[in-house]
Amino acid sequence: MIKKTFFYGVAAVLLCSGCTMIPEYFRPESPVPGQWPEGPAYNGEAPEGTSAAADLPWRQFFTDPRLRAVIAAALENNRDLRLAALNVERARAYYRIQRADLLPKVDATGSFYQERLPADLSSQGQSMTVEEYSVNLGVSAWEIDFFGRLRSLERAALEEYLATEEAERAARILLIAETANGWLTLAADREKLELARSTLDTQQATYELIRRRYDVGLAQELDLRRAQTQVDAARVDVARFTQVVAQDQNALALLVGAPVESPLWADEIGRVERPVDPAVDTSSEVLLRRPDVLAAERRLKAANANIGAARAALFPRISLTTAFGTASAELSDLFAAGQDTWNFAPHIGIPIFDPRTWAALDVAKVEREILLTQYEKAIQTAFREVADALAQQGTVGRQLEAQRSLVEASSEAHRLSDLRYTKGVDSYLSVLEAQRSLYAARQGLITVRLADLAARVNLYAALGGGG
Repeated sequence: MIKKTFFYGVAAVLLCSGCTMIPEYFRPESPVPGQWPEGPAYNGEAPEGTSAAADLPWRQFFTDPRLRAVIAAALENNRDLRLAALNVERARAYYRIQRADLLPKVDATGSFYQERLPADLSSQGQSMTVEEYSVNLGVSAWEIDFFGRLRSLERAALEEYLATEEAERAARILLIAETANGWLTLAADREKLELARSTLDTQQATYELIRRRYDVGLAQELDLRRAQTQVDAARVDVARFTQVVAQDQNALALLVGAPVESPLWADEIGRVERPVDPAVDTSSEVLLRRPDVLAAERRLKAANANIGAARAALFPRISLTTAFGTASAELSDLFAAGQDTWNFAPHIGIPIFDPRTWAALDVAKVEREILLTQYEKAIQTAFREVADALAQQGTVGRQLEAQRSLVEASSEAHRLSDLRYTKGVDSYLSVLEAQRSLYAARQGLITVRLADLAARVNLYAALGGGG
């Protein structure tokens, strides 16, 4: 009898395991254009990589060995990424708990009972001591999932778990991009600091030359004071970039989770090995592979499954409690033939009037609309990030070419101005302006070189690379 009961219960679960009230899921239409924007900003040199960003491992994308070492340390030690990984472990445990509700909980119990009865309460008319020994194996309040409530909750927990996995991948991509940009920024600011120091040395030497000429009456005091302003301005820049470099090091140490040793620094941004070019699909459907978009879709699917659970809550719940075992008044006869016991107690609960269940269904539907909006916003944000990266990639080459030309022209103008001043043809004011222009052009070239490398990193991350 008990074996048949278990068989029927298991058969019912198997037959109803695929029956849920979850609405059929359809991927929402993308709220962004099917192609990337077009215009002057996107007419630059397009990347001609052979691998899509999402299929290109970060160790193949970044070619500089020092940067690779820094990123590897960040992936191992960064606390934010560690928290993301722990969130994945927690979501996996929650999913296992929810999945366990589909299976019966089997308990084994053993008990001993002893009671003394006085003569007036005894059926035999004399005092007696009653003893009972029992051993039971049973199932307590196992809900048979006829309407898929537990199956819907299990599906929602699975989607939430998968969403946290995608969120961890998104955090990993973000960390890789931030670490690379932080390392490149440190390299650029260190180069600017060295430029400021060399400029200070040059300006100091110029000041000493003009001061000697002023002492013998060959230079005006105005020229001397103008030269001094250049020295003081260079000193300000040295102090400022010294502070900026220290802050860059602190920011990079926070990302990596430990201080980055000086052998892993880059001295000049112009000597950093350029990352490879990933292939860029012409269709914006590539955004659907981004982990943050996938995470948003997983949460949308979880909300869809919660609607199925809320619907199933409106229908009866059937639970089963059953046990079988053996009992005896004598311990020696506990496992003797004929001492078996069993009980079978099915229970059905039919909701008659509970407005909370209907309100819960409304809540589940609204939550799905909220997560649908968040999913669409994630796609729109991803589209904007890729479009911005493409615009930066399409224009930074022209900026770099123009900036190099500006440095060459400024350098030649400075040479000619200094030559004219030395021969007494022109005033020191023209030299002063030429020096300022040359210094600004060199600083600008460092900035554009940083932007060129950062554009590649940002495009790689925006396309979902590095996960």
